[in-house]
Amino acid sequence: MTGKLTDRTQSAKNPKRGDLIVFEYPEDSSKDFIKRVVAVGGDMVEIKDKELFVNGKTVKEPYAVHKETDLIPATINPRDNYGPQVVPKDSYFVLGDNRDRSYDSRFWGAVTKNKVKGTVKNLYWSWDKKNLLVRWDRIGMRIL
Repeated sequence: MTGKLTDRTQSAKNPKRGDLIVFEYPEDSSKDFIKRVVAVGGDMVEIKDKELFVNGKTVKEPYAVHKETDLIPATINPRDNYGPQVVPKDSYFVLGDNRDRSYDSRFWGAVTKNKVKGTVKNLYWSWDKKNLLVRWDRIGMRIL
């Protein structure tokens, strides 16, 4: 096995903050989910009025989308206000990029390392629901 392949295999099983991962959905292991790692084991994660903080510092997230203007108090729902919470060892706190409409670690907790199947590097499929067409120009694009 080449060093390059070994490096890719290791990074797929040891994701870092910002990586998109494929993992077994915690509420139904027959399904796979894809979400973005925002915090790793030992990190303190908190969300205040839709703004993400990791270890007390604001995280710049150019990929995060917030389409809803309302703010939901943590006593009602953890979507906009969460934590602070320490991510357990060998676990990942994951969020969907469409933050206001994502079911993720805010609701069911951190993903354990043994549930991670790999990282996402390229777009495999892209479908335009409005026009009912494959978006061929997006297939194979590198994921940031």
